[in-house]
Amino acid sequence: MTALERKITFILASIYAFRMLGLFMILPIFSLYIPHLRQATPFLIGFALGIYGCTQAFLQIPLGMLSDRIGRKPVIVFGLILFMFGSIIAAMSHNIYGIIIGRALQGAGAVGSTLMALLADHTADEHRLKAMSLMGMVIGFSFMIAMVLGPLLNTWVGLAGIFWFTAFLAVLAIFILLSGVPTAQQHLLHRDSEAVLTQFKKILTLPELLRLDFGIFSLHAMLMALFIMIPFLLTDTLHMNLQQQWLFYLPVLLGACFLMFPCVIISEAKRLLKPFFISAIFLLMLTQLLLIHFHNSLLSVGLILCLFFTAFTFLEASLPSLISKLAPVGAKGTAMGIYSSSQFLGIFFGATLGGYLFNHWGAYGVISLSLGLSLVWLALASLMKPVRYWSSKIISLNFEKNAGDHAHLTHALLQVPGIKEALLCPDEGLAYLKIDKREFSEEALTGLLTKKL
Repeated sequence: MTALERKITFILASIYAFRMLGLFMILPIFSLYIPHLRQATPFLIGFALGIYGCTQAFLQIPLGMLSDRIGRKPVIVFGLILFMFGSIIAAMSHNIYGIIIGRALQGAGAVGSTLMALLADHTADEHRLKAMSLMGMVIGFSFMIAMVLGPLLNTWVGLAGIFWFTAFLAVLAIFILLSGVPTAQQHLLHRDSEAVLTQFKKILTLPELLRLDFGIFSLHAMLMALFIMIPFLLTDTLHMNLQQQWLFYLPVLLGACFLMFPCVIISEAKRLLKPFFISAIFLLMLTQLLLIHFHNSLLSVGLILCLFFTAFTFLEASLPSLISKLAPVGAKGTAMGIYSSSQFLGIFFGATLGGYLFNHWGAYGVISLSLGLSLVWLALASLMKPVRYWSSKIISLNFEKNAGDHAHLTHALLQVPGIKEALLCPDEGLAYLKIDKREFSEEALTGLLTKKL
């Protein structure tokens, strides 16, 4: 990657991370504000947490498609302005309904898919997948930062201060976008990073992808439901000072990352993704059972949450990898768009239903929800077909010389060792490939392209 590509990747990843901070910073502390917000109940607290995901789910794909027509930057700036105003409304609210409105506006600034498209506009075809992977890593670390930073900021500036801070992040994001990212010369459709309307029917009828969509839905529903309950568990049951809770979350999350990384590496390198994947879902279910019986000790709760986040972060990393492997060639962007919408719907479902269950049945209601979701997910995951360890590869082609011979070229590409699927897209000047890296011959592909072009 060039220096400019790395710079743009970092800037866009930072903007995405700023928005994720806005979602997750209040997660460890928001439930505890029930006595301090007028008209607040556990259900409305959960609804306020979840409404962010609802507006995200329904607007991110339409805004991404709009950016193909009017440009990426105008859509991103508009989304960040909505995010900023939502944060300000929430910061100035003294009742739960004002915060619900603010959170809904924050989520309406759903520019995640547009950021991915802008990244694709500014990276060379051969570097695009690498740039998206780097962006994903930055976004992943933003969750851990948010879980530690939320309790810290709450100690210093309170809930309103956290929302003012997210408003500041939105302004900072607009500034670095306009000053640090050049305007793209053209806005092409990138099938590896954007949803294509004509592909929706096909993607929504593929059982393997639907299982993964249910998985990310369940994973984030469990997370949001649990964090309706966890703040009360730490504060009321374990009598832990709210100001010190960041010291609890930091080692829990660092320990989870330490345990997760070897699992990700081994599962991919040894091609053991399915057994690791199913084991992680089972571990999620096990942690719910352990919480029922061992919630009276800070050490036991810390160890249980460390195991929960080990499974959570492994699945969070593995699910997009599986989507990429299983999506039809040239349809990864559409598959990821539906997957992301499922994730945000899970946030809405888990937070809202978790709040309702906690309001009526307490912690047992929340844990029952998580147990039920993990059990259904475990049953569905056990039906997964053996994983195809195919990677995506994009190559540029001069289609003017091959306009009348696309079928022949596709056939020739499929004869190259390791190329399993090929899709030629003359409108993009690209060919999308699915390859098995253990069999793939770069020399054979280079020789074919040199001969053909």
